[in-house]
Amino acid sequence: MSIQATARIVATRDGLPVLTSEGPLALRRTRAVGPGIRVTVVGAMSAPLGGDRLAIEAEAADGARLHVDSAAATIALPGRIPEQAHYDVSLTVGEDAELRWLPEQLISVSGSDLRMRTRVELAASARLVLREEQILGRHGEEPGTLATRLTVHRAGRPLLDQELGYGPGAPGGWDGGAVLAGHRAVGQLLVVDPEFEEKPVQPRLLGESAVLTPLAGPAYLVTVVAPDARQLRSVLDEVLSAELPE
Repeated sequence: MSIQATARIVATRDGLPVLTSEGPLALRRTRAVGPGIRVTVVGAMSAPLGGDRLAIEAEAADGARLHVDSAAATIALPGRIPEQAHYDVSLTVGEDAELRWLPEQLISVSGSDLRMRTRVELAASARLVLREEQILGRHGEEPGTLATRLTVHRAGRPLLDQELGYGPGAPGGWDGGAVLAGHRAVGQLLVVDPEFEEKPVQPRLLGESAVLTPLAGPAYLVTVVAPDARQLRSVLDEVLSAELPE
């Protein structure tokens, strides 16, 4: 039996008026480091499975500071129903607000089939730190089928629209030398800050298989491929430590 569930978070300057959970998406307010509100996603059951449709909606209203993380990795598993699973994330950040979206890794298990879509709407003065990490298969196994899309708009204009596909059924060449070259951990870190309009970030290499790329807006994207989750997180954490000093 497939599951449909939606979790919703709304943070304001004064508190957390909305924190609702369903099914496997359990939300808990946890202790924040520094100012603002922290919410942790706690998996209540194994999901997403084949046929499941899960969604998280998070809003940092004008002037709010919201940090969302997760207690453990999300594991895409094959289910009894031979259908695609869907996981949709919708993020909204208001004027002079900040959202740190820092979940743990998504693991694509052999035989699974997941479509994940993340949509972000930013006000002109909003700040965003967003991390995504995909681990293609557990140790020693082939990955499942995974397709992800990240779409970001700022002040109503497109900032980033990126689609990735891995595993069986993905476009040919995904594991070739021009893409993953056999690596099984993929990640990206998107940072949006109006301060970059006056102090643009310069492109640079962060290692043999990691790069920081400025975007056409006050933002940059770090893209990393690595042999495993530990090395992937090490590169992203180094960048995060500069962005989130507290």
